[in-house]
Amino acid sequence: MKKFDKDRVLLAIAGPALALVSAFLLTMIVLAASGVDPIDPLRVMIDQASYEDVQVLILNQAGIYYLAALAVAIGFRMNLFNIGVDGQYRLAAMISAVVGASVSLPGPLHIVLIVLVAMVTGAFWAGIAGVLKAKRGVSEVVSTIMLNAIATAVIAWLILPKNLGVQPPGSNNLTTGDIPESGWFPALIIGDGLEVYGFTFVAFALGVVYWFVLNRTRFGFDLRATGASESAAQASGVDAKKMIMTSMLISGAVAGLAGMPLLLGESHTYNLSFPVGIGFTGITIALLGRNSPVGIFFAALLIAFIDKASAGLDTAGYAKEIGTIMQGLIVIAVVVSYELVRRYGIRRQQQKVGQELAAGHALKTDNKEVAA
Repeated sequence: MKKFDKDRVLLAIAGPALALVSAFLLTMIVLAASGVDPIDPLRVMIDQASYEDVQVLILNQAGIYYLAALAVAIGFRMNLFNIGVDGQYRLAAMISAVVGASVSLPGPLHIVLIVLVAMVTGAFWAGIAGVLKAKRGVSEVVSTIMLNAIATAVIAWLILPKNLGVQPPGSNNLTTGDIPESGWFPALIIGDGLEVYGFTFVAFALGVVYWFVLNRTRFGFDLRATGASESAAQASGVDAKKMIMTSMLISGAVAGLAGMPLLLGESHTYNLSFPVGIGFTGITIALLGRNSPVGIFFAALLIAFIDKASAGLDTAGYAKEIGTIMQGLIVIAVVVSYELVRRYGIRRQQQKVGQELAAGHALKTDNKEVAA
């Protein structure tokens, strides 16, 4: 049994807590400096979240964010910064939507095919960065940023009517065609016909899988060990390059799933209005949740709450961009607070080591005096 480390737990909680408190205080300062009541917009957002339909929207959005954050967290555990989750997720959503609209299969098989295509597409796109990192030492930050831009261009080209896209009559929108009902993921119906995406529960279940693999398997240990020290992992027999490739492939596969709650639960097609920026929001959530499945869950709920509850600020006479300001300040606060907590933890550890050494020295001195 591992000894309970109270200091470690407190430091783990202190980072997110300090980040959130700082972000909300900074938001109030910004609002007050702009001549806006710093408290009332928060009250409006909390009131909005009391409505059942907004709660469903928050839960559905949290599932999407959770998958994107898990994809980022897998890279973080390997000390890889996969900024390309957004491109991987959008390209996977489009390709899987094209395949889903082009085939006719029994319900479960149709859904499984769409999900597998999404995972393979996301893994393939992330694997490009993995190969460049493992074989040529190219920074995954640079390669994934470039791949995001390339994914945007590829999607824009593929969705043209002359390629794989469809333009509905009388509309300027472009889609990939509608997925037949056999490819829709069943939803949970609550209240007055409100639907919680069924894939949202799959997303949260993947968090349990993530925790188990990371903490209870040899692969998870190798991944964490390689992320902590590549040279030490190699010395213990771990193939670091193979781990880089595997981690990027898994990260991309999970990123490919980020579009499934919306694609299989509501839109049933990929079009020009499909959400962008999900991958970048996932970075914020993974950082705020400290790469922990539980932490990521609450962080995803918080960001989803800000997203959906801030939409009602317009009707109260406030700019809905207040939510965007809050999210941006959370990012800044997370970086600063975690660094402060890290430095405090190092100083605290050094003090404890110093105290233990001093106590050991005093004990030896006492023993010598007794012996004399």
